[in-house]
Amino acid sequence: MAASTTTVPSAGPLAGSRSFLSRLRDADEIARLITLIFAASVVLLTILLVFELWQQSVLARHKFGFEFFRSSTWDPIAEQFGALAFIYGTIVTATVALVIAVPLGIGAAIFLAELAPARLSDTLEFFIDLLAAVPSVIYGLLGVFIVEPLMRRYVDPSLKHILGFVPLFQGPAYGLGFLTAGIVLAIMVIPYIISVSREVLLSVPRDQREAALALGATRWESTWKVVVPFARTGILGSVFLALARSLGETMAVAMVIGNDPKISASLFSAGYSIAAVIANELAEATSELHTQSLIELGLVLFLLTFVLNGLARILIVVTSQRGAGSVRA
Repeated sequence: MAASTTTVPSAGPLAGSRSFLSRLRDADEIARLITLIFAASVVLLTILLVFELWQQSVLARHKFGFEFFRSSTWDPIAEQFGALAFIYGTIVTATVALVIAVPLGIGAAIFLAELAPARLSDTLEFFIDLLAAVPSVIYGLLGVFIVEPLMRRYVDPSLKHILGFVPLFQGPAYGLGFLTAGIVLAIMVIPYIISVSREVLLSVPRDQREAALALGATRWESTWKVVVPFARTGILGSVFLALARSLGETMAVAMVIGNDPKISASLFSAGYSIAAVIANELAEATSELHTQSLIELGLVLFLLTFVLNGLARILIVVTSQRGAGSVRA
C-alpha cells in the first residue's frame, strides 16, 4: 500500500502578515513617542520659563525678599521696589471684568445656542469671533476715546450720586481708573465667554432637551434646568479662560488704568497692573535692580495665573463630581 503524503501549507503568508503587524506596531510606537515628545515640550517650556524668570530676578529677590510682596513702594530713583500695588491692581481689574462679563457672556451664549433662530445665531457668532480676534491695542483706543469720556461725564458721576455711600464709589472720578480698566477688559473677554459657552451648549445631546420638554417643561425651563447644568463644566472653563486673558492683558489696561502704583478701595482711583508696568518700564529701566524687579513682577504674574488656574481646575473637578453624584442619585 502506497504511503500517503501530507502536504503542510506554507507558513509564508502567515509570517508575512505577522511581519506586517510587527511593522505596524513599531510605527504606532514611533508615533506615540513623537506625540509624547510634543506633549512633554509644553511642560519643558513652562519649566524653562519659570527657571529663566527665577534666574533673571536673583538680585531683586536677594535684596527685598518677601518684603517685595508686602510693599507698595515703587521708586526707581531710590531703588525701592514692591509688588503689592501691582498685584492689587491686577486682581481688582480682572475681578471687575469678570463681574461684568460673566453674566453678559453666559446670557448671550444661552440666547444664541437655545433661543435665537439658527440664521441669526450664526450671523452673530461671526461678529463675536471677529471681536475675539481684534488686537488689544484697538480695545485700548476704544477705551481712551469712547469709554473714558463716557465714564468721566456720565457713568462715574451717576454711580457716585447713587452709590456714594459705598467705599467702592467714593472719591474723585477722573474717568481713568480701576473701573474703566475693568470695563475695557470685560469688553475684551466677553467674546471668549460667548464663543466657548455657545459651542458647549450646542454640544449638549438633543435627548436632554426633548426629555425635559416631554415632561412638560417650557423651552426656558429645559434650557435653564437641564441644558445649562449639563454644560456647566464647559461654561466654567470659558470663564476661567476669560480670567487668564484679563490677568495678562497689557496695552488696553495700560491705556486706561491711570498708571499710578497705589492701593485704594475706590474703583474710581487710578491704579497699575503687573503687565502694564512691565510694558511701560522695561525698555527704560536704568539699573540692573530695576530690570530684575520688573522680571520678578513677571514671575509673580506667572505664579498668580498658575495659582488661579489651578484653583479653577479644582473647582471644575469638584463641580463635575457633584453633578455626577446628583445624576446617579
